Amino acid sequence: MWRRAVGLGILTLACAVMGSAASAATSSDSLGASTIMVPRCAAAGLGVLNTLAAATIVSVAVSGIPAACGGATLQVTVNNGVTNSSGSAAVPGGGGTVTVTLGTPVAVTTATQTDMVLVGP
Repeated sequence: MWRRAVGLGILTLACAVMGSAASAATSSDSLGASTIMVPRCAAAGLGVLNTLAAATIVSVAVSGIPAACGGATLQVTVNNGVTNSSGSAAVPGGGGTVTVTLGTPVAVTTATQTDMVLVGP
C-alpha cells in the first residue's frame, strides 16, 4: 500500500514539473534553418595507390587531383579492421599527384579501407 502511495506521489510531482516546463517562455516563435552549397573541386574519380614496406602500408599516393583542388589539404586514413593511421599533405596549385605519409604504418590484411577527403581551398 505504501508503495502505491509513493508511486502516486512521484507521478504527481512529475506531472507538476512537466506542466511548468510546458509553460516556460521562449524567446523565438520559430526555428531557424539554413543550407549551404559546398562546391566540389573534384568531380571525377581519383587514383589511389598504397605504398608498402615490410608488409605495412606506409603512405598513400592519390593521383588525378584536378587543378581546381590546388591549395587544399588532402587527409587520408587507412584502416585494416584492427588498427588505423592517418596523415595529411597540401595539394599543389596545379593539382596532380599527392603522397600522404601515414603517422604509423598499418599492417596489410585481406581487407584494408582507405578514406580520403580534400579540405579547402
